[in-house]
Amino acid sequence: MSTSTTFNYPRTFRLESGKRIKNLEIAYHSYGTLNARKDNVVWVCHALTANSDVFEWWPGLFGENDLFNPNDYFIVCANVIGSPYGSTNPLSIDSATGQPYYLSFPQFSVRDLVAAHKLLADHLGIRKIAVTIGGSLGGQQALEWAIADPDRMDNLILVATNAVHSPWGIAFNESQRLAISTDRTFYSNIPNGGAKGLKAARSIALLSYRGYHAYGTTQQEMSNEKQDDFRASSYQNYQGEKLVKRFNAYSYWFLSKAMDGHNVGRGYQSVPDALRGVKAKTLVIGISTDLLFPVEEQKFLANHITDAKYTEISSLYGHDGFLIETKRITEEISHFFNTDKKHRHEPIYQQVG
Repeated sequence: MSTSTTFNYPRTFRLESGKRIKNLEIAYHSYGTLNARKDNVVWVCHALTANSDVFEWWPGLFGENDLFNPNDYFIVCANVIGSPYGSTNPLSIDSATGQPYYLSFPQFSVRDLVAAHKLLADHLGIRKIAVTIGGSLGGQQALEWAIADPDRMDNLILVATNAVHSPWGIAFNESQRLAISTDRTFYSNIPNGGAKGLKAARSIALLSYRGYHAYGTTQQEMSNEKQDDFRASSYQNYQGEKLVKRFNAYSYWFLSKAMDGHNVGRGYQSVPDALRGVKAKTLVIGISTDLLFPVEEQKFLANHITDAKYTEISSLYGHDGFLIETKRITEEISHFFNTDKKHRHEPIYQQVG
């Protein structure tokens, strides 16, 4: 039911900056079967450190017993450029030198990630996408794609994301990169370079993903006598080590910079002008306790995308709620499709709702 494949782009891939990547590879997962009408495509854009196996990291929303299931949909998730899960990234071999890129990897943008998605969609013969969905950096990709290629997608679901990455978000990312750069091995051009710095960066990131109340609930000590070895300390160390085992500092560096540069208004008269270019029926979902992408950012999207619907989910888990609160997200998406059916007098998906 699931297929993991790599698409090799036969031409030179030109980045928004004008720099080029030769031998571009795009790893992706697909699930289910494209139907005869080719109108059952669900395209998932993943977040910063995720991979293309959406069934692995978004269970409860994607799976055989979940809202988006392979029995009804043809689901595609592509690993983004720069990510170490099969697509071309800083540890890939630079054909010009015969060595890994490391820090010589060309800086890319969210729009470059979208350009790669478009190439893959064309390769797969997908001219129409029924639903495009993404959260966080994934939502930034989905939004840019909806603006750049508005006639390809019918429905757009944006979760815990924004039109422009905020100074607050950039400051968090820069703090993480400062942590990485203090690890001298980051400049050694070795696959695990910057590993200790990456662990510290992850610890910083976690503070923006959760927040005071989440830590107070999940990491609270049960004894008044403890003076060291706190649960919160163990949690930070564990999550840092966990990321180091599956990611690399170079990918993290470049992807966080792409996130910082996200601004849909680039090249347009204004950000609202760019958002008005979205043609897809749009649902914007905010997480009430999100510190990294506050709900004001999602409300802004809904206010400037034509006829977009905004809904908000209460969650203890802050930004991470977009990955955890799948039951509530399922309810909101189902309601959105049911409402849309009534307005358009036609079924979008018989299996939804």
